[in-house]
Amino acid sequence: MNKIFVAIDTPDLARASAIAAKVRRHVGGIKLGLEFFCAHGPHGVHQMAELGLPIFLDLKLHDIPNTVAKAVQALRPLAPAVLTVHAAGGRAMLEDAKAAAPTGTKVVAVTTLTSLDASDLSSIGVAHSPHDQVLRLAELARSAGVDGVVCSGEEVAAVHRAWPKGFLVVPGLRLPDGAAGDQKRVVTPRQAADAGASILVIGRPITQAADPDQAARAIEATL
Repeated sequence: MNKIFVAIDTPDLARASAIAAKVRRHVGGIKLGLEFFCAHGPHGVHQMAELGLPIFLDLKLHDIPNTVAKAVQALRPLAPAVLTVHAAGGRAMLEDAKAAAPTGTKVVAVTTLTSLDASDLSSIGVAHSPHDQVLRLAELARSAGVDGVVCSGEEVAAVHRAWPKGFLVVPGLRLPDGAAGDQKRVVTPRQAADAGASILVIGRPITQAADPDQAARAIEATL
């Protein structure tokens, strides 16, 4: 199984389709986030799904349990392979999201965004380190019955030890010589895979490369 899901975060449907078509033989799926979904909605997701690759719908749903459950129900016709909610929504929200998801969709809970570090968490009243906060939320997600979590490569080994059967999604990955950009807790794709990641979400190192197909092949070769 190819663990690479290419993150196509653009409101340009033609560009999104072109990138996906170029890399489709060297990735395991496509991740579509808020930027894409707000621009194109279900129609855009259906169009991207025509390429035949699994769709990771990264909407990070976070609201009261009933609202999230109804939102997940509304997304059922899209049959995403993976769907994200925020672990900080609490146990009831996580349970309801999983119960509302279609069979075959993995519901994964976002723990701590890879753009946040300890000072960011402190500013919003979280006293724990990113590592400890991820582990706390991963345990909540596991006990609530969702399929896994999203965490940075710095925490995935610890989460994998605590939850060996969890579906662990690692974003914010960068190549050894790549710029971190707005990510603060980054590792390489190979490091994340070796630490127990189930899938690797990789965006700019592929989508902003001069040759996205070659970039995807080069990353695939490191795995």
